[in-house]
Amino acid sequence: MKEYSTKDIRNVVLLGSTKSGKTSLSEAILFEGKVIDRRGTVEDKNTVSDYTEIEKLSQRSVYGAPLYAEFEGKKINVIDAPGADDFCGGAFAAFKVCENGVLLVNAQQGVEVGTEIFARHAGNAKLPLVLAINQLDSEKADWDNLQNSLKEAFGGKPVYIQFPVNPGTAFDSFVDVLTMKYYKFTDQNGKCTVSDIPAEYADQAEAMHAELVEKAAEYDEELMMKFFDEGDLTEEEIIQGLSTGYAAGEAYPVFCLSAKKDVGVRRLLEFITHLGIVPTGNESDPASLFIYKNDVEQHLGEVSFFKVMSGIVTTGVDFEEPNTGAKERFSALYAVAGLKKESVSCLHAGDFGCVVKLKNGKAGTSLCAIGAGLDYGKIAYPAPKYRCAIKAKVQQDEQKLGDALKKIASQDPTVIVEYSKELRQTILSGNGEQHINVVKWRLNNEFGLDVELFAPKVPYRETITKVACAQYRHKKQSGGAGQFGEVHLLVCPAEGDLNTKFMINGKETQLNIKTQDISEMEWGGKLEFYNCVVGGAIDLSFMPAILKGIKERMVEGPLTGSYARDIRVFVYDGKMHPVDSKEIAFIIAGRNAFREAFRNAGPKILEPIYNVEVMTPAEYQGACMSDLQNRRGILGDMGSDKGFAILKARVPLAELYRYSTTLSSITSGSATFTMEFADYQPVPGDVQNKLLADYAAQEEED
Repeated sequence: MKEYSTKDIRNVVLLGSTKSGKTSLSEAILFEGKVIDRRGTVEDKNTVSDYTEIEKLSQRSVYGAPLYAEFEGKKINVIDAPGADDFCGGAFAAFKVCENGVLLVNAQQGVEVGTEIFARHAGNAKLPLVLAINQLDSEKADWDNLQNSLKEAFGGKPVYIQFPVNPGTAFDSFVDVLTMKYYKFTDQNGKCTVSDIPAEYADQAEAMHAELVEKAAEYDEELMMKFFDEGDLTEEEIIQGLSTGYAAGEAYPVFCLSAKKDVGVRRLLEFITHLGIVPTGNESDPASLFIYKNDVEQHLGEVSFFKVMSGIVTTGVDFEEPNTGAKERFSALYAVAGLKKESVSCLHAGDFGCVVKLKNGKAGTSLCAIGAGLDYGKIAYPAPKYRCAIKAKVQQDEQKLGDALKKIASQDPTVIVEYSKELRQTILSGNGEQHINVVKWRLNNEFGLDVELFAPKVPYRETITKVACAQYRHKKQSGGAGQFGEVHLLVCPAEGDLNTKFMINGKETQLNIKTQDISEMEWGGKLEFYNCVVGGAIDLSFMPAILKGIKERMVEGPLTGSYARDIRVFVYDGKMHPVDSKEIAFIIAGRNAFREAFRNAGPKILEPIYNVEVMTPAEYQGACMSDLQNRRGILGDMGSDKGFAILKARVPLAELYRYSTTLSSITSGSATFTMEFADYQPVPGDVQNKLLADYAAQEEED
């Protein structure tokens, strides 16, 4: 492979819904770029980008696949991103390293929810988009409906470069209103004839060309003035205006394709080559790179895929991780097309490549020349939407399971694994049930582990709703030194202004605060601790022990063993012994006095509430609303956006297990959602009674 400078590199991510044809387009791009001499198909399980076993079995992309093509003296790096929202991690990694996006739209379906979602993600990442209308050779391809769908979804942003002359099973030609030529394809390998536009399409071509000229003028003030003066622009001026609008994200150039038949692919590549955004890295700066993906390949070991962010990366030179100073040296560099890797001597700023067996080669890692201090941050992945508990069916395999999950999460950072001390469970989180099922498949088939997935416990919280007092004496005499400590305390909710006047033992009592300790609990909420003891009933040196005992009890709340929060404690009296009083005695006394007071203070279980936002086609709005209400959800604002209904609700986490699966089922896979922690709220009385009964039964069983 020749050496490419930054100005001759283009980086593109392919986006689109499942079944929009991204993998087929990848094959056609590789074919046009002379990387392969025969195109594979998803059905035959022989494509370059879907090379893992799970992708072949499921016949869809699961991971973002880096590819490249050499075209007209340029190198086009491509990332084929998965289409399912469950596997969106590949797209978000690509947003970090690509300057251009091609959004595929299925000519049969028009703009789908997935199309809209990827367009939004790209917009948030400020990624310019080309709209590639694929599968125009399908029987149900409908150009008129497609145009309406694009307008409804994207407003005036679509800018038509082409229109098909015969959409449907016979699709083999289109009119290009930029070049004002007619392209007719004579085989299924991209061969075509370019000629003048036939008379029957001339009027439509002229009308669309005029629209294109006007659109191009809108994006450039000088061109707008010329357009007003002369009423037309040259092809070069149209390209200039279009390039400005595309770079600003205001113009989505529209191209006509059949990726499977290689119709229109070369023309799309010409656009990317001539108008695509060039990487911004400077070749004369110190060398640096950003690792956006890593994988483990059978014959190579761990592979780290990167983009050169600045300078020129070569072998035999030391790099360092800027935060830790850890050193790396590359023994070999490769250009990547799926499993195919071609050795190269160097890579310039903006280019993609890979290396093997780095010590610090995880996704999201920056490496740079020694002392350069260049750090490119992390990849901003979306929050997970599906969580479950996981354990090995054979207890002895727990350590192996932990190691396997660690490897999987390093290869796919959207897989999140954490052990919850609170729940005493390993929690596995991902983007959906399909995503988690892939993890399970890998554990079964790649690591030989039999695992169980089940609903995780809910991280409830416990608090109180009123004032209560209690006292506890701890006295122990066992022949040697004794233990003695007595604590009298009052508890109330930690809310509102601080009040120090209470009814204690039937008498209104004013408490005088001597010392205080206000602690923010690591699980949320707080504990306010006030020492109001007078007359030396308890020595000040024992107050930390009483506080420690209370905090120990808050770790395992009196109701269900959940964390307690938002409580004020006033220690107002007690007793001690000149010989037998010790720290342990006051820890125990404080813990038990708090437990008794808590139980008498209108204890309440709190549950985590999440803000859920659902985006669904309007026809499924009623079904989605009913389902949310059945989950104890409280519906909030409702709206619409480009043909889709937007539902917002507050839903308890306890009711959201497998919600992504249910939502897909009731909307035929056309809806999506986001969820974000909101706050804790009291559970309804019937739910609290059930939780108390379940906890009592569990304690009895234990």
